[in-house]
Amino acid sequence: MNVSDIILPLLIAAILFYGIGKRVDVYSAFVEGAIEGAKSAVKIFPYILAIVFAINLFIQSGAEDFLVSILQPITSVIGFPTELLSLSIVKPLSGSGSMGVFQSILENFGADSYIGRSASVLMGSSETIFYTTAVYFGAVGISNYRYTIKVGLISHIASIIAALVICNFMF
Repeated sequence: MNVSDIILPLLIAAILFYGIGKRVDVYSAFVEGAIEGAKSAVKIFPYILAIVFAINLFIQSGAEDFLVSILQPITSVIGFPTELLSLSIVKPLSGSGSMGVFQSILENFGADSYIGRSASVLMGSSETIFYTTAVYFGAVGISNYRYTIKVGLISHIASIIAALVICNFMF
């Protein structure tokens, strides 16, 4: 048995005993929290539905392939692997969509190739910017994203550059 196998049960037990020690009705607090969680889920559902629809529309309409074909000559000149271009475009939009692209990269090039390792670092160092912004800002009613998207895209570009430089240096 590993220590990691008992961490979660111990944490749950510690929370329960702490609540009991503080004379809190743990069951009622849990039920109230579950109700609030369900309300939050219902509140953010329209935002999740809208962003999933928009992402699928972008990918299924061929707009993503069109954007890749436009950027491919530019990225090949600067030494950016064209195999990672689709992943770089889809990752800020959709976690599940980028996982599909990532899986196809690993199947085609292998996990130990430069492309596979770069894709792995890129997946771990970037975020689904548009999805998280739409869902979380929509859930709390923020409609002015101001600098959020710009900074998110700058950080995404930085993560792409870092992934390529680090993988080129290390592997």
